[in-house]
Amino acid sequence: MNTATLSPSAKIRSGLDFPVIDSDGHTIEFQPAFLDVLKEFGGARAVEKFEQGNLDRFSQNRTTAWYSGSASDRARARTHRPAWWGVPAANTLDRVTSSLPALLNERLDELGLDFTVLYPSSGLVLPHTRDDELRAVACRALNAFHARAFGAYAARMTPVAVIPMHTPDEAIAEMQYAVNVLGMKAIVMASYVLRPRADGQGQWYDNFCLDSEHDYDPVWAKCIELKLSPTFHSGTQGLGTRMSVSNYMYNHIGHFAASGEALCKAAFMGGVTRRFPQLRMAFLEGGAGWAAALYCDLVAHWKKRNRAAIVNYDPARLDQALFWDLHRRYGGELVRGRLEGERNRALALYAGNPFHGSVENDPGPVDEFERCGISRPEDVRARFEPNFFFGCEADDPTNAWAFDAKKLPYGARLQAIFSSDIGHWDVPEMRDVLEEAHELVEDGLITDADFRDFVFVNPHRFWTHANPDFFKGTVIERYSKLVPK
Repeated sequence: MNTATLSPSAKIRSGLDFPVIDSDGHTIEFQPAFLDVLKEFGGARAVEKFEQGNLDRFSQNRTTAWYSGSASDRARARTHRPAWWGVPAANTLDRVTSSLPALLNERLDELGLDFTVLYPSSGLVLPHTRDDELRAVACRALNAFHARAFGAYAARMTPVAVIPMHTPDEAIAEMQYAVNVLGMKAIVMASYVLRPRADGQGQWYDNFCLDSEHDYDPVWAKCIELKLSPTFHSGTQGLGTRMSVSNYMYNHIGHFAASGEALCKAAFMGGVTRRFPQLRMAFLEGGAGWAAALYCDLVAHWKKRNRAAIVNYDPARLDQALFWDLHRRYGGELVRGRLEGERNRALALYAGNPFHGSVENDPGPVDEFERCGISRPEDVRARFEPNFFFGCEADDPTNAWAFDAKKLPYGARLQAIFSSDIGHWDVPEMRDVLEEAHELVEDGLITDADFRDFVFVNPHRFWTHANPDFFKGTVIERYSKLVPK
């Protein structure tokens, strides 16, 4: 093979004895073709609603509002600056490659990719559409559009079906249609739903797993039944602290990580991984840095706040006699003339609060890790490591943290999966992505074996755990025997 003529990423691939699985490429929808399918499913009215931009998770379309308003209008309404110039333009070949399956299929070897799982671009907002009717029909139409467009190239790529999550029934209906009717085998779910508060004071963030408005266990059970491993790819721009009215980069940095962390933490604390140990979830485009921090935090918090340890903070265990005696003996001028009044105030506070100092009568759970089924700190690893996978872009140096078992408690290795993000501004040159990922090896941050896990073993395990036939009939099938059991 003449490597002199190969792209940087193709050169890397030529030196590997295992394939490269991309778990998060992006297609940029060719909108005229999609609108034809949307009209087929929802009629002219659905197309009209779509073109009017009624797709935002907020009560109004913030993109339209930001551009149509003045600077003072944006400041008054706190309209965050939305994404802009989000896809390649100077690299015309890459821009068109993202939209045309035939061209992408032709270029995969040049990109150093054996197989890619493709996500929508503008279609990622469809599961968050507030209009119930439009949300349902638009998601279904997009799934049908992608199933048709990519069907001829199934040997090297597969599109995900978008799954709305406003209710469990809605999610289950679309999963069943995607699998049983369209023959799709990968899904992306909304990571959350913004719901109006009952008191009319704004919105709240429903993460499906903890304190949800609905019981989503039937959704997780249906995933297992349909042989699906759910992925999540929703942003949090415009929420919480990501609400700059002038700076898109401020809003963008860390927003996928924040979305993944919220849902991953809820799935863990809500006991989803205990009740469904066979379920695998992937959180995309946020990297593994947040996951390493979350894992360490869960271990540390359990050690201090598990049911046995929580009694250390029970006010009833305070030695009152010693407490006040020490104040008298060592307080000096700080407490002089104040001690008796403070003692009487504290006693009145205890007497007036029936729950203060009474663990058994507290209205909340004493063991907030109870749903997780944890009896020792090592159990945190058992409930976390096998169930969660983390989509990592090629240029993220924190990807190395996932593989550093010496730094993570109990020798954990987080399951990072290679995610190219081709099609978006993060990738100005598709041919460089795999080479960027391999720089971690060249810089001595991960080993060759780690890289193999990153681009092949971990992705293969994720996609085949629920569906052993996921790669049947693809170029990956012949490599499956290389994956350690």
